[in-house]
Amino acid sequence: MAYPTSHNPFADDDEEDFKPKRSGFEDESDSGMTDAERRQKNLQQEVMRTAQSAVDSSYRSLSLIYESEKIGVDTAEELVRQGDVIKRADKMLDNMDEDLKTSQRHITSIKSVWGGLVNYFKGKPETKPAPEEPKAYQANERLQTAMSGSREHEDKYQASHPNLRKLDTGGFGAAASMDDGSSRQNGYPQNRYLRDAHHTLDSNLDEMSSGLARLKNLGLGLQAEIEDQDDSIGSLLTKVDKMDSKIINTNQQLKNLK
Repeated sequence: MAYPTSHNPFADDDEEDFKPKRSGFEDESDSGMTDAERRQKNLQQEVMRTAQSAVDSSYRSLSLIYESEKIGVDTAEELVRQGDVIKRADKMLDNMDEDLKTSQRHITSIKSVWGGLVNYFKGKPETKPAPEEPKAYQANERLQTAMSGSREHEDKYQASHPNLRKLDTGGFGAAASMDDGSSRQNGYPQNRYLRDAHHTLDSNLDEMSSGLARLKNLGLGLQAEIEDQDDSIGSLLTKVDKMDSKIINTNQQLKNLK
C-alpha cells in the first residue's frame, strides 16, 4: 500500500498504546480519585522514595567510611611490624660492630709482638652477656592513639559490610502514607515515616562526621610514623655503610697476615 509523502505511518496505530501506563505503586483505589488527588498522591510517594534513597545513600557512605578505616588500621599494623623489623636490624648492626672490635684486637695481637704485649697488659676483655632481645617496638604515639580509637569501632565495620549489612528501612517507600500532614515539630516533619527518615539521616551524618575525623587522625598518625621510620632507615643505612667499610678493612688485614 502506497502512502502520500506527508502521511504519518504511526497514525494507524491504536492510540491506547501511547497512553501512560499505570505506575507500579498505584492501586485500584486510584480509579476513584480526581486528577488533582492523584497528582498529590504521586507527589507524596515521590517524597517517600526520595527519603528512602537518601537513607540508603547515607548507609552506603557509612559502609565506605568503615571499610576505609579498617584498611587504615590494617596498614598501621603492617607499618608497626615494619618498624619492629627496622629496630631489630639496628640492634643486629650494633652487635656486629662489637664483634668486629673484638676481631680487630685479635688481629692486632697476631700482627706484632708489641701488639700482643699491649693486649696482654690490657688484660682479657670483659665477657659480655648475651645480647638482649630488643624491647617490643613502640609506634608513634599519635598513631597508637588513632589505632586505639578506630579499633573501638571495628564492630561497626562488620555490621556495615555489604555481605552482612541488613538495613532497617521499614516504613519508607511508595507504600508509606502521608496522611499525618506535613507540618513540622522541632524541625522534623510531623509525618512519622519522614520523621524517622530525618532522624536516621541526622544520626548517620553525625556518625559520618565522627568516622571522617577518625580517618583524619589515622592518616596523620600514619604520616608521623612514616616520617619516624624514614629517619630510622636513614640512620640504619649510615650504620650499614660504616659496617661495610669496617668489614672490608678487616678482611684486608686478614689477607696481609698470610
